[in-house]
Amino acid sequence: MGLPTETTPGAAAARILIIDDEPQIRKFIDISLRSQGYATLLAATGQQGLTLLASKGADLVVLDLGLPDEDGKDVLKELRQWSRVPVIVLTVRSNEDEKVAVLDAGANDYVTKPFGVEELMARIRAFLRTAARGAEDGPVFDDGVLRIDLVRREVRVHGQSVTLGRKEFSLLSLLVQQPGRLVTQTQILRELWGPTHEEDAHYLRILVGKLRHKLGDDASAPRYIATEPGVGLRFVAKERQVV
Repeated sequence: MGLPTETTPGAAAARILIIDDEPQIRKFIDISLRSQGYATLLAATGQQGLTLLASKGADLVVLDLGLPDEDGKDVLKELRQWSRVPVIVLTVRSNEDEKVAVLDAGANDYVTKPFGVEELMARIRAFLRTAARGAEDGPVFDDGVLRIDLVRREVRVHGQSVTLGRKEFSLLSLLVQQPGRLVTQTQILRELWGPTHEEDAHYLRILVGKLRHKLGDDASAPRYIATEPGVGLRFVAKERQVV
C-alpha cells in the first residue's frame, strides 16, 4: 500500500481523529494523513478517543471496531449522542449483518481490513467536502444570550465561550434538539450512562446542576432547563432560531 502524493486543497485545515489499538495501523494512517497536510489526533482506546474528540474536536473520525476497552459500535453510539462528525469505521468484520449494524449505529461509511490507503484517503476527502458544504446548515440555537452550535460543539453565554464536559454537552444537545419536549429521566440516564444506570438519578441531578451553573440558569426560575420532578427535563427557551 503506497502513500498518495496528491496534495488536497484546504486539507491543512482539517483534523482527523484516528481511534485504533494497533500501533502499526495508527502510525500508517497518521503518516498518510499528515503527508496530505491533515492534522491528526491518535487514540488507542475508545474512551481515549471520545475524550480527545470532546476536548480537541475533529472534522472526521476513523474508528476501529476491535478496541481493547469496548466495542467500537458502543463508542460510535456514545459519540452520536453529542456529535455529528463524519465517522469512517475500520473493520475486519465483512459480513452484511455487521456492516448494517455499523451503519445503523451511526457510521457514515466503513472500510474493511486489510484496506488500500488510497481508498481510505478518497473516502476521507469525499466526507470532508460534504461536511464543508453542509457546515452552514447545522443547527444553531441563539436567543441573544445563549448560543449553542451543535455541529461545531460551541457554547457561548453573553458572547463568552463556555467549556462543557462531554456529558454536559451530551445532555444539552439531547435537550436542545427537542425543544419543549419532556425527555424522561430514564431516557437521559440510559443514553448518557447506559442501560445499567437507569435508576441512578443522582448522576443526573449532579450533571444538571453543573450545566445550569455554567449556563447561568436558575433552577427555581429556569430560562433554559426545566425539571419535571420525578419525570424528566425540558428545554424551555422562549426564543429559538435554527440557522
